[in-house]
Amino acid sequence: MSSLSTGQTPADASAASADVVPTSMPPRARSRSLAHGLVDSFSRRIQSGALRPGDKLPTESEIVRAHGVSRTVVREALSRLQAGGLVETRHGIGTFVLEPGRAAIFRLEPADMANAVDVLQVLELRISLESESAALAALRRTDAQLTEMRDALDAFEANVGEASETVSQDFRFHLQIARSTGNRYYADIMSHLGETLIPRTRVNSPRLAMEDAGAYLRRVNREHEEIYEAIKRGDPEAARAAMRLHLTNSRERLRRAQEEAGRAPAADSRG
Repeated sequence: MSSLSTGQTPADASAASADVVPTSMPPRARSRSLAHGLVDSFSRRIQSGALRPGDKLPTESEIVRAHGVSRTVVREALSRLQAGGLVETRHGIGTFVLEPGRAAIFRLEPADMANAVDVLQVLELRISLESESAALAALRRTDAQLTEMRDALDAFEANVGEASETVSQDFRFHLQIARSTGNRYYADIMSHLGETLIPRTRVNSPRLAMEDAGAYLRRVNREHEEIYEAIKRGDPEAARAAMRLHLTNSRERLRRAQEEAGRAPAADSRG
């Protein structure tokens, strides 16, 4: 396993210059364009072998300095790389390049498409709703509420062998964060939607992630742990970022599966 430098290669410099977008572009569109450029840069380095399986990516702060982009752009790019199966983030350690083959995409069957569209829309809602609720929870949670979150995570981990048994604990954790905001409307919305908020109640999330169920669920709970730790130490920005990354990972995997399914008929018609 090699140690990585944040110094840019000529290819990186070219990619960085390609990331420049018009300042007149709307902020969200500009952010997405910069994130796309960063994803392309890292993807090329992985595919060329400049970054090998097991290599650790530079830290978020190092990427910000090296590429001249914001933390929001870096987090969005890392989320897309994770969703594409190119890298994985390990709690408290860093982000590492995965072995080739993990990036293969699971193709949705036509019968699954309606569910997938609905799940994607719910995830979009959750990203905006729960990212902010996590930040508020970091500022307002009580010790009792933190204990309830901890209990939910421990119960989740204890039931990893039974995928269906983790759904209620997954929802319990997210609902408790909403309750910890001190704003009852967050919890009201979450309660109204119920356990159908959890994607794997409606689509095969482990298959989308190209993992066995146990590995998938353990990774999900590691993401939960990052959210919990940020809330525990009262860090709203870290809590917001951890929640956004957790939910965006699911959204990106599902979005890519939908795109692949949409291209399938055209490819099939060509024989």
